[in-house]
Amino acid sequence: MSEAARVLALLTERHQTLAVAESLTGGLVAAELTSVPGASRVFRGSVTAYATDLKGALLGVDQALLAERGAVDPEVASQMAAGVRRALDASWGIATTGVAGPEPQDGRPVGTVYVSAVGPGGAKKTVALRLNGDRAEIRRESVRSVLELLSTELRKAGRAQDTEQNGGI
Repeated sequence: MSEAARVLALLTERHQTLAVAESLTGGLVAAELTSVPGASRVFRGSVTAYATDLKGALLGVDQALLAERGAVDPEVASQMAAGVRRALDASWGIATTGVAGPEPQDGRPVGTVYVSAVGPGGAKKTVALRLNGDRAEIRRESVRSVLELLSTELRKAGRAQDTEQNGGI
């Protein structure tokens, strides 16, 4: 089972939905998710905010943060995930932002990537990646990493919910 299929199965099990905000991956996360039959049960949609100004305009990323740090930043990734979750009315929002190359961006070297997942009950996790390879490899690994992050967060949230339902045991 692919990571996308695993994520969609976990979301379906929990009656939750997903929205995606993408920058460097340019729609690859959404494509990976929608390649799985039945994805429409839980996948709400995506926003590919490739240009920095769109991260603020469409996803609500703080303009001062973008001006100060640029688009390749862990807090930007987190705000993108929260923004797409809000904008598309989903249980979970995930986001990718980074530098696939060939040139550095915002003072960040090629291969600098941030992936983030924001969910119900204050669930929030952002991971910094330092990826090697060419542009295509960096983008592919970013897709895999954000889906893996969400899968981990969903399993954590599920365990916490199970513990709560069983009286803390």
